[in-house]
Amino acid sequence: MVKQEKSKLRYTRRNFLKSTGVGAAALALSSCGSSQGIQTTFAWDVSILRVDPKPMYELSPYLYMQFMEPLGVTDGSVEAAWDFKNDRWREDVIEATKELSPSMIRWGGLLSSYYRWKEGVGPRNKRVPMMNLVWGGVETNQVGTAEFVDFCRLVGAEPLMVVNFESEGRDEFKIDAKGSVRAAGYGEAREWVDYCNNPGNRLRREHGFEQPHSIKLWQIGNETSYARGFDLETAASRTVTFAKEMRKADPAIELIGWGDSGWAGRMIEVAGEHLQYVAFHHMFDPGAGDKKSLLRGIEYRKDPDLTWAYLMDGYKVHKAKIAKIRAETKGCDMPLAMTECHYALGGRNRCEVLSTWAAGVSYARVLNVNERNGEVLKIATAADFCGTRWQVNAIMIPVPRGRSFMMPVAMVMSLYRNHTGDKAIDVTLAPDDLDVTASRTGERVFLHVANTNRTQSVSTRIAVDGMVVNSGKVFEIAIEPEYEVFEHRPEITSPKEKPLPKNRRWTFPAASVSAVELEVHPRKNKT
Repeated sequence: MVKQEKSKLRYTRRNFLKSTGVGAAALALSSCGSSQGIQTTFAWDVSILRVDPKPMYELSPYLYMQFMEPLGVTDGSVEAAWDFKNDRWREDVIEATKELSPSMIRWGGLLSSYYRWKEGVGPRNKRVPMMNLVWGGVETNQVGTAEFVDFCRLVGAEPLMVVNFESEGRDEFKIDAKGSVRAAGYGEAREWVDYCNNPGNRLRREHGFEQPHSIKLWQIGNETSYARGFDLETAASRTVTFAKEMRKADPAIELIGWGDSGWAGRMIEVAGEHLQYVAFHHMFDPGAGDKKSLLRGIEYRKDPDLTWAYLMDGYKVHKAKIAKIRAETKGCDMPLAMTECHYALGGRNRCEVLSTWAAGVSYARVLNVNERNGEVLKIATAADFCGTRWQVNAIMIPVPRGRSFMMPVAMVMSLYRNHTGDKAIDVTLAPDDLDVTASRTGERVFLHVANTNRTQSVSTRIAVDGMVVNSGKVFEIAIEPEYEVFEHRPEITSPKEKPLPKNRRWTFPAASVSAVELEVHPRKNKT
C-alpha cells in the first residue's frame, strides 16, 4: 500500500502554472496577483514523492497493446484505415499509430467466431467477401493476414492472431444467412499457423511471400464464456486439442486460452500445460447502476465536478476485476492476458465524455492499476484500436479525408509506453491526489503521475532512496478537463517536455498526466 502525505503546497490558479512551467523561482514566491484580481497562494513546505529503486518484478512491454477488428457498418475501422486506391494503409493512420507506439496489435475479437482466414489471403481480386455477422455489412477481405502483419511491422508492433474456435460453439455463427459455413476447427487453425510460420509453406510462397510472417502469439477462444456455446469442460478440452494441433505446425508458438467468467482455474487445470497465458476481458461503465451517473450522452457537460468524480473512481472497478482474476489463478503460475479492455458507457457509439481530457486522466489511473499488477498481468490494453465512430477507440480516422488523431486514452498510452522502465519499483510515499507508479531500466527511473485533482495543482520534491538524481525530464499533458478531442491538434494534445530543476521540486498541474524520467546513480557512503 502506497503511503499518502497531504500536499501542503496548493496553486489555485492553474493557468498561471501552465504558462510559467513552474520551477524553483516560482516556489520562492509567496503570492501572485493577476489583472483579473485573482490571487494565487503558495505555501513554503513541499511534500515528498519517494520511490524505492529496488526492482520488484519485470514489466511486460505488452501492457500497451492494441486491438484491431473489422467492425463492419458499426464502425468503419479496418476498411477506413485502408487506402483502396493505392492498395496500402493510409499514411495518416500509420503516422498516428507510430506515435501511439503499440507493443502488440491483436487481430480477431468476435469476428474470429466466423472468420475464415483463407478468404483473406492471396490475390485481392480473388478474395471472397464475407458477411459480418456481429457488426453488420460485408467485409471485402482486402485486409487479411499479410496486410495485417505488414501494418504491425510498419509500426513496430508484434502481431497476435485469434483463431476461429469452432465458432465458440455458438450456432448463430456456424452458418450465415447465405448458407456459408463460418465455423472452423483445429485443422484450419493448424494450417493458418503453418501458412504464417513455416518457411517452406507452399501456399504463402505462391502468394508472393518467400519469408514467413513469423507470428509468435495466438489466442484460442474469444469471450467463449460470454454467451451460450461451449461450456467450460468442452472449451477446456477443445483448447487442448487446438493447442496440440497448432503446435504441430510450429512448436515454438505461444498460446492464450480463455479464462474469464470464473473459468480461469479450471481452464488452467485442464489445459494449462499447453498455454502460456490465460485471457480475460474488461469492458465496464464506472457509473453503472447509478441513476445519477452523468456518463451517458451529453449529460456530462452539465456538471463537470460530478463527471470528474465518476471518472476518477473508474479505476476501482478495474482494480476489483483484476483482483478477482488473480484470486482465481492464485498458485497456478499462469500469466494473465487482458486482450480487450475499455470503458463501455451508454450510447457506445457516441459516449462523447470519452473524448474529454478528463477521460484521459481516468485512463491513466486504469493503466497504473495494470502496472501495479504487472507481476502477473503481462498483456493488457485500455482501448479498441482505430475507427470512425466509437469513442472507445485509441485512434480516430476522419473520413473521407482528414488526418487521423489520438483520443485521450491513446495520448496517455503513448506517453506511458514511450517513457517506462522494464522493472517495477515501489512508490513508498506520495502526496494526496497524485496517483503514481514507478519503474526502472538500469540507472534510469521513470514515474507515471496522474494528478486526480481537477482544480488544484500538487507540488512535491522527488526523492529516490539511496540514489543521487543527476538530471531529470518531465513529459507533461496538462489540458483543461472539459477539453474535447475531436481533431488533430498536436499543439494542444502532445506532451510538453520540461527540465526537472536541480532541487527536484516539481508542481504537477491540476488534471494532468506526466511521465518523469530521472538519471540516477548510487549515493556513496561517507567514510
